[in-house]
Amino acid sequence: MDTTLEDDDAGLRADIRRLGSLLGDSLVRQEGQQLLDLVEEIRHLVRTDAKAAAQRLAELSVDTGMNLARAFALYFHLANITEQVHRARELRRRRVRRGGWLEEAATEIKAEGLDADRIAKAARGLEVSPVFTAHPTEAARRSILTKLRQLADVLDSEAAEAALAGQADTAATDLRLAELIDLLWQTDEVRINRPEPTDEARNAVYYLTDLYADAAPRVLRDLAQVLTELGAEPSLSDSPLRFGTWIGGDRDGNPNVTPEVTRRVLTLQHEHGIRAAESMVESMISELSVSQQLRPATPEFMASLEADLAALPELPPRFRRVNSAEPYRLKARCVRAKLAATRARHASGTAHVPGRDYADGTELYTDLETFYDSLTASTGGLAAEGRLADSMRVVAAFGLHLATMDIREHAAKHHAALAELFDRLRPDDDLDKPYGDLSRAERFALLAAELDSRRPLLTPAAALSPETRKTLDVFRCIVSAQRRFGPQVAATYIVSMTQGPDDLLAAAVLAREAGLVDIHAGRADIGFVPLLEGVPELEAGRQIWNDLLNTPAYRRIVDARGGIQEVMLGYSDSNKESGIAASQWAIQSAQRELRDAAAEHGVRLRLFHGRGGTVGRGGGPTHEAILAQPYGTLDGTIKVTEQGEVLSDKYTLPVLARENLELTVAAVLKATLLHDTPRHDASTLDVWYGTMDRLSGSARTAYRSLIDHPGLPEYFWAVSPTELLGALNIGSRPAKRPDASAGLDGLRAIPWVFGWTQSRQIVPGWFGVGTGLATAREAVSDEVLSAMYERWQFFSTFISNVEMTLVKTDMDIAERYVDTLVPPRLRPLFDTIRAEHARTVTEVLRLTGKSELLADNPQLRRTLAVRDRYLAPLHHLQIALLHRHRESATDDPSLTRALLTTVNGIAAGMRNTG
Repeated sequence: MDTTLEDDDAGLRADIRRLGSLLGDSLVRQEGQQLLDLVEEIRHLVRTDAKAAAQRLAELSVDTGMNLARAFALYFHLANITEQVHRARELRRRRVRRGGWLEEAATEIKAEGLDADRIAKAARGLEVSPVFTAHPTEAARRSILTKLRQLADVLDSEAAEAALAGQADTAATDLRLAELIDLLWQTDEVRINRPEPTDEARNAVYYLTDLYADAAPRVLRDLAQVLTELGAEPSLSDSPLRFGTWIGGDRDGNPNVTPEVTRRVLTLQHEHGIRAAESMVESMISELSVSQQLRPATPEFMASLEADLAALPELPPRFRRVNSAEPYRLKARCVRAKLAATRARHASGTAHVPGRDYADGTELYTDLETFYDSLTASTGGLAAEGRLADSMRVVAAFGLHLATMDIREHAAKHHAALAELFDRLRPDDDLDKPYGDLSRAERFALLAAELDSRRPLLTPAAALSPETRKTLDVFRCIVSAQRRFGPQVAATYIVSMTQGPDDLLAAAVLAREAGLVDIHAGRADIGFVPLLEGVPELEAGRQIWNDLLNTPAYRRIVDARGGIQEVMLGYSDSNKESGIAASQWAIQSAQRELRDAAAEHGVRLRLFHGRGGTVGRGGGPTHEAILAQPYGTLDGTIKVTEQGEVLSDKYTLPVLARENLELTVAAVLKATLLHDTPRHDASTLDVWYGTMDRLSGSARTAYRSLIDHPGLPEYFWAVSPTELLGALNIGSRPAKRPDASAGLDGLRAIPWVFGWTQSRQIVPGWFGVGTGLATAREAVSDEVLSAMYERWQFFSTFISNVEMTLVKTDMDIAERYVDTLVPPRLRPLFDTIRAEHARTVTEVLRLTGKSELLADNPQLRRTLAVRDRYLAPLHHLQIALLHRHRESATDDPSLTRALLTTVNGIAAGMRNTG
């Protein structure tokens, strides 16, 4: 083993012990010695006598149980942030030893001897878009996360100071750490109220403004340097990195997202985006002290400055006087004044005044470009290529809006609105039956003709139902938002539950009614994206796309959007519906089909991967997932959802944020340039694809046999605390779709994975894989499967993710949930789950050749084992409290709060909620 890794592992464990000791001191200060003694007693009992531990926990008062749960939960928060700090330190060392991921990608690209023109073309088309979604699976409150960030800063700065001093004097920082731990203990980790979409937007803005200030400019600068070395000569106005958001725009199943909420969120984003830009400009005012007497600015720059001064008479005379011989500083003050005026305009809703404020980020970029051009023309090249160039790249990436908002709505909403509009025209129109009675094929023909027509379906005086008005108001909101903030604030309309081409045409027709689309003028102010969520829809994706692109009216929309058609692939729902093996294979296969369809139609495919935070929802390491995509599917552009605890894990610390952005960009660059042809011959791929067909089909059958069992809904609700998810107040969206029954069909993917995770069964992350592997092995051979694992990145990544979930699964703990909470008649379901778990472990070990799971990653295995020692008491406590909660004849708020505390603690210990 690398001795550096050994040292870092020892340092990590030492820091966790240190914080654990400080936590113990805090517990004594805050609650008394008896709580610390109880913590140690329960830890010992759980390891030595689980039955006695369960009995002891059952005897505790609710208040004592809650304090016990809070103590273990806080330990996990401290352990998590300490691990992040040490991961950041190791990343810094790695960068010194080996360089960054972009440098590694450049080395591989150079080794291939690719033509510079080809690299330049790929560079121009590079656009990586992390999309922060309104899936708030982060159970920890922002107040908790902020204090943990402060704690991380203390640990990190202490390490730097100790290195400089040649010693490790911790006395000065122990007091600050203890203070923060006391404050964490005194901060309620359970939200009192359900957050509103604007609260979720503030959470996203917290990360986006941090990225604006640090990680994004670093990654963009490194990327520009790498591309220049490769001969691509990138432009500062390129946007290889853009950010997106669903927060405030995702209406599917969330009645709290209204057009007014969308406007408020966009205003909030601009408020913070403009403040971030103002901070950037403050640095320019401080630094750009270039004297006109020594290095005159260009005439073009001076003309720009004079125009600003004329348009901004309120600029204080003192600045005009003090900076009269420093034109760059004076111009920067004008830029700052225009930013302030823009912020005030958005707050008041008044009209844009050219020259006095900015219509959008493009105008700010143009101003920055005048600085760049003048400096480079007068021996100020280094100043231009330094922070100024960073600022220009950041403005190109973030604009004034920070993130482009995607709008999403359920397909049924559009058809319901169109039914009302079309049925108003009967019998004068040619429709011989109500819209709702039309088949999909009839609907498609009707909508294709309607999209190509020039008549309006809607008149200003039309009396509409409230629901139809709500649906139409979404499109009108997009129009007003683009007029107020610029076209970049909302560019994509996602149709969830897309099952046929008529679903996309329905949205396009409604957009035409609002004025967003005019195919006869070649204008489409927004693009339309099918969300293929279930396995049947993924399998039908190519046919849906062919039908759309063969429709002249729709094809003109795609052409108006630059010849790009975006398709979103739904990981979470396909996984919930069919199991992880069938879901992953259906998504992989759909990408190949869509790639081929794009080539046939001469359009550019942009894939939007709706990956969940956990493996059970299609998550996993992003870098590996990108490199595992089929050849030719990544043409420089990709969108990937980022959500929940993934956000805090990836973006809380600047070093980690930079790492994750760089990893993603490097992977897309490599996949675009180095994976545009097959890595294996056709005959080998035919065998592997056929094997995956068998594996996924068998796995899906096994998974569905469990999911379709008539007793499973009752088992699921009994064995997990899922009924409490709403009380956690972790998101504005309901856990069930509006038309959901009491069963599982309407349950969203987040609570589905949440429930299985809390009881440590984690069924969505592995169930059926063992059966599928066994079936495939019998059909082919161990040698074929081994070759797939060793040589096919998709398959090895898939198995690696399953292996990770198997390690986090704990059948012994799960059995305690079952024995205590599940009626005896339903317990055979657990026997089925346990048997498939054993089969999957056996098959994965046979395939990988390991003696135990994660045998090749002893550090991670040891970390997870240590976590289990602290998780076990929380699980035992949760079981005891759940049993008491369900047996109670009355609703006890204290008992509910205690249970929610165990939920938060387990989520922190598992590093995921759902």
